[in-house]
Amino acid sequence: MSKKLNMIIRCEDANHVCDKSQYKESSFWEKFKLNIHLLYCKACRKYSKKNSKLSSVISNSMVTCMSKENKECLKKDFEKALKEGGIK
Repeated sequence: MSKKLNMIIRCEDANHVCDKSQYKESSFWEKFKLNIHLLYCKACRKYSKKNSKLSSVISNSMVTCMSKENKECLKKDFEKALKEGGIK
């Protein structure tokens, strides 16, 4: 009894593996099947390229978060404005 190697994956699965591989969570076999899929699927190649670019932009961004005190102040101001009938 021989087992047939299934190296063809659906686009949905390819996109999932693409996401996993960016976070180093995919196995060697998943990455191998993804690369086979990318050889013949233009849409998934485009998805993979855009996904890589997005991850790169986010990791290289200089985004700073609002401090906890500022968040609380903003929340209080928002709640006050809602009670008073809106922002003017």
